[in-house]
Amino acid sequence: MIDKNQILEILEDWNFWKKELDSGYEREKYLELAFKFLNPNVILSFIGVRRSGKSYLMRQLAKKLIEKGSEKNRILIINFEDRRFTEFNLELLDRIYETYLENLNPKNKPYVFLDEIHKIPKWEKWARTMHELNKAKIIVSGSSSELISGELATVLTGRHLDINVFPLSFKEFLCFKKLNIKDKLDLISKKIEIKKLLKEYSEFGGFPEVVLNEEKKILLLTCFDDILTEDIEKRYKVREGEKLRALAKFYLTNISNLITFNSLKKYLELSTDTIEKFSSYFEKNNLLFFIKPFSFKIKEQEKSPRKIYSMDIGLSNAIGFKFSSNFGRLYENIVAIELKKKIMENADIEIYYWKNIKHEEVDFVIKQGLKVRQLIQVCYDLSDIETKERELKALVKASKELKCNNLFIITDDKEGEEKIKNKKIKYIPLWKWLLINKEK
Repeated sequence: MIDKNQILEILEDWNFWKKELDSGYEREKYLELAFKFLNPNVILSFIGVRRSGKSYLMRQLAKKLIEKGSEKNRILIINFEDRRFTEFNLELLDRIYETYLENLNPKNKPYVFLDEIHKIPKWEKWARTMHELNKAKIIVSGSSSELISGELATVLTGRHLDINVFPLSFKEFLCFKKLNIKDKLDLISKKIEIKKLLKEYSEFGGFPEVVLNEEKKILLLTCFDDILTEDIEKRYKVREGEKLRALAKFYLTNISNLITFNSLKKYLELSTDTIEKFSSYFEKNNLLFFIKPFSFKIKEQEKSPRKIYSMDIGLSNAIGFKFSSNFGRLYENIVAIELKKKIMENADIEIYYWKNIKHEEVDFVIKQGLKVRQLIQVCYDLSDIETKERELKALVKASKELKCNNLFIITDDKEGEEKIKNKKIKYIPLWKWLLINKEK
């Protein structure tokens, strides 16, 4: 068993007690939310795909607390990804906390940051005890949505608030590239540079580490392997690792396409139940997500094909193949990620696609409460007359059926408005939609 001297040595490497730590570029939106969530008497959790920047966000939050007057010894950061930790159990958690108290002796209630806490079985009971006895303010992070579901949700009912962390948005990506957009004039004057960076973003995605390094593809491949090995195979004790990988690669190669679990049986020689189970692992661990068709009948939704989207477009390009020949699929996936954030931020919002019996399709239906608020088509190039007519025809039909007149087509460069059959269609380039992203 690891002794207390070793524990202290590890903790000193991950804390601000004796040195400054690299906390990376600040992600203001998440930090503002984190400070807002720190006030209520609850456990705060950061949840998101591996390497989306959760550890840096926790470090940034700790640093801000120090800047606002908290003593350095009042903050404890434990990184369970540290390879020097070899056994993961509640006894380890107790020993770490005892070591911290004995050596740092904080005068006020400490902030305890538990990074990648899912490695400790039944950690939630420890966290609840600390929380209820008012011994510490607990902040946790993990890559799986299961961090706050199932047994944990029961143990911590009403005692946790969650922040869903995504890879960098395009706005954040531009900040990381030191291109700040302050107003509409900046949008116009910096358009060429913005569009150039959108191409890079569309190829390599928004993982912070990937954005800031040159070896982008190697990092993306490593990230993919870590998600499958550490977050899925080991956690769920998956025996058919090769088939798990084959399914993940299939999905990432077929982003923005329709699939059914049943149709993949022959391709992978797996049962429908296993495919559904593996797919749920991918979704729970934020590798990808699915969007269902809009329907007033739940059974119809469940039986119909789903659309696949990657949580980061860089993974699709690195694992599948480069989509430069089909920017439409890339653009659609990027829009899907932005809309997915809306769902995570507002439980009242739901996202679907629409398709009728004639196979006419609208990419995104945004529903809030009982009302459809917006319909969005994504079309990279509208120069072909047949393509444009097809996209408009589907949008108009969906508009009538769903009683929604807020109609958008997101394109590469076309901007403006057009009236079709008394319906006003708004065109907006993807780069501008990502930076403004306001419903009108």
